[in-house]
Amino acid sequence: MDYSFLLDLAIILLATKLFGLLMKKLGLPQVVGALIAGILIGPAIWSPLTGGRFVPVGESQFLTFLAELGVIMIMFGAGLETDLKELKRSGLKASFVALLGVVVPLALGFGIAVPFFGLGDTHNVLKCVFIGVIITATSVSITVETLRELGKLKGRVGTVVLSAAIIDDVIGIIVLTFVIGMKNPSETKPYMVLVKTALFFIIGIGVGVGLNYLFRWLEKKYPHRRRVPIFGLVVCFIYAYCAEHFFGIADITGAYLAGILLSNTKETNYIERKVDVNTYMIFAPVFFANIGIKTSFSGFKPQILLFCVLFVLAGMLGKVVGCGFAAKACRYTWRESFQVGVGMMARGEVALIVAQKGIAAGLLDEIYVAPVIMLVIVSSLVTPIVLKFMFKRESELPLQPPDGNITAGADESVAASCEKENTEKAATEAAVTALCVSAVDSSEIAELHAENNVTASEARQSQI
Repeated sequence: MDYSFLLDLAIILLATKLFGLLMKKLGLPQVVGALIAGILIGPAIWSPLTGGRFVPVGESQFLTFLAELGVIMIMFGAGLETDLKELKRSGLKASFVALLGVVVPLALGFGIAVPFFGLGDTHNVLKCVFIGVIITATSVSITVETLRELGKLKGRVGTVVLSAAIIDDVIGIIVLTFVIGMKNPSETKPYMVLVKTALFFIIGIGVGVGLNYLFRWLEKKYPHRRRVPIFGLVVCFIYAYCAEHFFGIADITGAYLAGILLSNTKETNYIERKVDVNTYMIFAPVFFANIGIKTSFSGFKPQILLFCVLFVLAGMLGKVVGCGFAAKACRYTWRESFQVGVGMMARGEVALIVAQKGIAAGLLDEIYVAPVIMLVIVSSLVTPIVLKFMFKRESELPLQPPDGNITAGADESVAASCEKENTEKAATEAAVTALCVSAVDSSEIAELHAENNVTASEARQSQI
């Protein structure tokens, strides 16, 4: 038995953690560090340098299996984090923002892919569609951190971004499910893909209702026992297997649906914590590093570089335009609309997962992973910078001109926040004044009481 896989794991875990910490220091997502680590320890760098004689970590079936487990567990965790109550509360505004945030990038991605792949046959058309599917995915983790730092997470912009991101993921997974189902157009008819997809969701949700009751019984009988998250993983793997094997759709769709179905139990947070520990200790680092390890620059021609630039621009502008105009249609100000669009612009693990699924299905060549990695890195860098600039400009706007009216360029939310601050300041000053008056009154009463005591004492002495 060859034990070199142990050394591969050690190198991957060490490299991903070190580069992840470095990215965290720079204010970037740690997934970017894991991707860079995979590229630096893989054949893309070492094969040209050593002529293929030495590569720290090469491709292997073992790493592929671990990476597949990693992506399934990541999507299961994403489903567990989905707040169904928030989805119900989000209403039409967030749904419309999410819908245009999928449709516009999908159209732009399709548009830039046509000159490179053509529309000669159905397979090439699917390739073009899949390029659009990749850039529909949103990862708002870096946006959340930026808005939290600025104190805007619970404001109008933060609320719609968080809600729209959840709906965005759901729509993106459904689109991915349909496209992956069409991976063999000569063997599969479009209506059969729709039927299979609908059947999977109907049967999956129906079984999930029963599973929900089972988990409610388990959490009452065995609260905070490890058997509960273990049973959760069992459900995740069964759903992933059934999705791929019986319905011909992506296994991550099954894992994601399993997570959503278990997301409203009392033990959801406990299951999520246990799953996250296992996922981010070994499986997720292997998955992201494996993307970098499989990345190759050998066929990187000028046209790939051009595609890379257009892909990044389409990915970023698609979200800004789609989500921004949707927000404006929902009566947000132009500034708030632009903030919503920028907030939805960042990409992360979901885009990488979708790209890997496309490679496995034969809809994408491995050379096209490089543009996806570039989009993740550039959007992660640009999003917080632009958001901070936009909110900084907002705080610097004049609120009250000489004529006493709010200026047209100032946001109503800014005026409201300032009015709230003034009210709170006035209330604080009133409280301090009352406290001082109370203190003065108390001291005067004490002095009067002392004077009365002295007078009474002098009267007694005079009587004696």
